Amino acid sequence: MSKTIIVSNRLPISLRHRNGRFEFKPSAGGLATGLGSIYKEGENIWIGWPGNTVDDPEQRAEIILELHELKMAPVFLSKADVEEFYEGFSNETLWPAFHYFTQYMVYNPEHWEAYVRVNQKFCDAILKKAGPDDTIWVHDYQLLLLPQMLREVLPNATIAFFQHIPFPSYEIIRMIPWRKELLAGMCGADLIGFHTYDDMRHFLSAVGRINGLSSESGYIQAENRIINVDSFPMGIDYDKFAKQAKSKRTLRFVEEFGKQVEGQKLLLTIDRLDYSKGIPQRIQAFNQLLEQHTELQGKVSMIMIVVPSRDKVQSYKELKEEIDLLVGRINSEFSTLNWVPVHYFYRSFPFEELSAFYNMSDIALVTPLRDGMNLVCKEFVASKTDQTGVLILSEMAGASKELQDANLVNPNDRQGVVDAIYNALSMPLAEQKARMKSMQESLKKYDVFQWVKVFMDRLDHVKQKQEELTSKDVDTKVMNEIQASFKKAKKSILFLDYDGTLTGFHSDPQKASPDAELRGIVKDLSEVSQVVIISGRDKDTLGEWFKGQNIDMIAEHGVWVKRKEDQGDWELYAEIDDTWKGDIRKIMEYYVLRTPGAFIEEKHHSLVWHYRKVESGLGDLRMRELFSHLKYMARGYNLQVLEGNMVLEIKRPDINKGRAATAMMKGMEYDFILAIGDDWTDEDTFKAMPKNAYSIRVGYAYTKANFNIKSVKQVRQLLQKLTS
Repeated sequence: MSKTIIVSNRLPISLRHRNGRFEFKPSAGGLATGLGSIYKEGENIWIGWPGNTVDDPEQRAEIILELHELKMAPVFLSKADVEEFYEGFSNETLWPAFHYFTQYMVYNPEHWEAYVRVNQKFCDAILKKAGPDDTIWVHDYQLLLLPQMLREVLPNATIAFFQHIPFPSYEIIRMIPWRKELLAGMCGADLIGFHTYDDMRHFLSAVGRINGLSSESGYIQAENRIINVDSFPMGIDYDKFAKQAKSKRTLRFVEEFGKQVEGQKLLLTIDRLDYSKGIPQRIQAFNQLLEQHTELQGKVSMIMIVVPSRDKVQSYKELKEEIDLLVGRINSEFSTLNWVPVHYFYRSFPFEELSAFYNMSDIALVTPLRDGMNLVCKEFVASKTDQTGVLILSEMAGASKELQDANLVNPNDRQGVVDAIYNALSMPLAEQKARMKSMQESLKKYDVFQWVKVFMDRLDHVKQKQEELTSKDVDTKVMNEIQASFKKAKKSILFLDYDGTLTGFHSDPQKASPDAELRGIVKDLSEVSQVVIISGRDKDTLGEWFKGQNIDMIAEHGVWVKRKEDQGDWELYAEIDDTWKGDIRKIMEYYVLRTPGAFIEEKHHSLVWHYRKVESGLGDLRMRELFSHLKYMARGYNLQVLEGNMVLEIKRPDINKGRAATAMMKGMEYDFILAIGDDWTDEDTFKAMPKNAYSIRVGYAYTKANFNIKSVKQVRQLLQKLTS
């Protein structure tokens, strides 16, 4: 029976060493809550690091047994692993890069080696547990290489990846020397999830520009499958926070804490110690509020909770010192005998006490400089059962895309934050309740359990789409069937597209001439079958490249035909009126001038706009603009606009490869027909083929062909098999 394997850097427990033995403390994090509904079912399991180094083999064995009872399996890391993989590459390279703090980025090859090594450790641990039909869900930036490592060993496995921190723009990701490997690692997954559409967009841009993988509507076209990339904003366990806020224990804490700050308006900030959270900037904004609005002194207090994190790392030590200094300064300047501006706690609090802080606070100030999602703001909203209170939220947090009824601020605009606090303090009760009600309804609907369900449903959907394509895959069985059918045939014909089918693409189209291997394949085939090269290439280029070969050729999508028995010149198969070219060429030239690297190729019956040499992204943008422009003009001339691989071609619709292929077969009886192509122009060929033909499209796009084949390399293998 298949199972689901959850994989994250940390297990949902902490392993602590106390009184000579290890003990487990469960995590109360949002991820542990949401995924609890998965890993506790059936044979499912959670794999990760237990949070402490354990060197003794006997203790390891004991921990493995205890964790097995909790449906978990540990990946043990050495001290060097923790320092170089976790504190090093994960948190000194990826974390600052992904949060746009490039000044903190470290490029250490030893850290990178440790990152690869530890990802492999996780892979080995998973392979001990995973079966071929299992679902593996990998989480977060520490394990970016893991999906592809798993894919190489389990090619048919269901693998998902979710990133819980932001994904940066191409400009940032390209600074990392190992960016290509990291992106390729993520692309081992079938479904890649982010919190926001922006993160998804940045990832697709980076994969296109760095790894050359094209995408459309959130689907990446990988070599042998499609990969879906989508946004899934993570929720919280809404009911848990709402119920806790009304519990007797929480209300006792509210009463107890309330006595200390009686009569004051309360601002609440809760963060882990991190430079991405904007803690110093928040203290400075509060300081400015008290300076500008002196009437608030003695009437407003900030409860500031900072949860310790990575405080051995130098940049975090310095941050802690800066926060201590700023709090000391504001308190020494403004404090009175019965009022302290900032109540600062450098520690974590039990859930009941946190709930009390949420419950009693008038304003939550959640202003990270950059955050993947940020669940604190959602927890605050869920805890306001009387629907009073104001949420001030940074535009840079992923949650801002959902919580549009919060007071959204730019955390870098200190005066803007000051004004937002001042306005929140005087916001009418009716407006507070209306905003809070709207946000609560959204959070109830999209809670953490819904997040898990939507993600897993989407994963099923992607696998179904892949199945539709792979059911048409030219595997060994299909290759053998085609070979057997070819051997039996008395009269056969092969229609072979050129670019993207017999050879790969080249930045300079004229340099994609056939190599020695391809010449040999075509020669061998032509001795046992009729071979037709059917291409969009111009006749002169095709004629030169296949000079001396005993084959038929169709050039420019069916305008020119050269039959092997004629031994003479090309025959013009379709008379063309090309008076339209002047007007269309002017438009194309305008887009060439605006697009460095683009150029126009003129054929007898068509004009082609090439953008393979154009900067990735810009080429797609200009192509879309030109496509719309040409579509509009094409109506008046009865022309067709075709999108190819890094080309846009405009021609008459009645001239196509299918029409020419049909004419080539006219009056002949073939008992074996094979057609192979790679783009939309070849769809006309596939449509024209009789029912008994084998039609194959290179790549995994949807097609009228009977089959899909992975690559040019596999096309050549198939053709070699026919002559072996």
